[in-house]
Amino acid sequence: MISTLVHWRRNLALAALALVVATGAFAQGYPDKPVKLIVPYAAGGSTDATARLLAKSLTERLGQPVVVENRAGAGGAIGHEFVAKAPADGYTLLFSAAGPLTVTPHTYPKLGYDPVNGLKPITLVATQPLLLVANPALKIASVGDLVREAKARPGKLTYGSFGNGSAAHLAGEYFKSLAGVDMVHVPYKGSGPALVDLVAGQIDVMFDVFSTSAPLVKAGKLRAIAITSTERSPQFPQVPTMQEAGVAGFEAGTWFGLLAPANTPQPIVDALSKATNAALQEASVRDVLSSQGAAVRGGTPEQFQRFFRSEYDKWGKIVKAAGITID
Repeated sequence: MISTLVHWRRNLALAALALVVATGAFAQGYPDKPVKLIVPYAAGGSTDATARLLAKSLTERLGQPVVVENRAGAGGAIGHEFVAKAPADGYTLLFSAAGPLTVTPHTYPKLGYDPVNGLKPITLVATQPLLLVANPALKIASVGDLVREAKARPGKLTYGSFGNGSAAHLAGEYFKSLAGVDMVHVPYKGSGPALVDLVAGQIDVMFDVFSTSAPLVKAGKLRAIAITSTERSPQFPQVPTMQEAGVAGFEAGTWFGLLAPANTPQPIVDALSKATNAALQEASVRDVLSSQGAAVRGGTPEQFQRFFRSEYDKWGKIVKAAGITID
């Protein structure tokens, strides 16, 4: 019995050693063919543009083409499901924004992927705040003005978003909760239509992605009254953060990250993280991201995992409190 147990343990140790050696050899030869970078949105948006910027740099660093492939649909769910079910060999990766990872799982009753257990975070690429913008004709020049107006006319002011369950929608619900106001949500099929109506005065305010609303603010067509990050933007240094404006604890926005199927070997994940962090140090990459109002991040897979989980839990609570569901 004892000899059998010793023999079993010896075989188990040899098998474990063989697995370590094989994994190491696999990582050393990686990649030896093109890598697909899945973007779960249509071409032309901010997520797609950032993915292509990163793919160009990773192609140079990995020595193999990193090819962006757009798999849009169902609010990003189609692309996420595709990657979650792909072989965990490092040749199919996901470049995602925050929504399908931290909001969609709480709003859709049935998904074909599990963002927590079905995907492995590699690197947090960048974070991008939202701007709280208002129609100049509304005579609202600050968050304090907005709160006073909303409390004076409960249920009368409207805020737009680029879709139910979007970052803009969640930011609006978060604001209502922290500020203790009642405003009506008006969802649109995208940021563009919402901004058109905001400029026309059909809706009153909106939390919008920095890259699409900033040009309208600079043109004087919209008024920026706050930014949702914890620090002011270099592009709009005069615009206070939501916390500076009196909404304690408010921080929202979107972010971009690189992920892989859950069982991707750690040496490959580490190699991809190292290459991504190096890419984020390039001036050309940083300049483009900064021009979009994004803050370059980077860091280890473990740091991204902790950040992702905190965001997942935070927005899950907000979705539940607001009663947001999407059929």
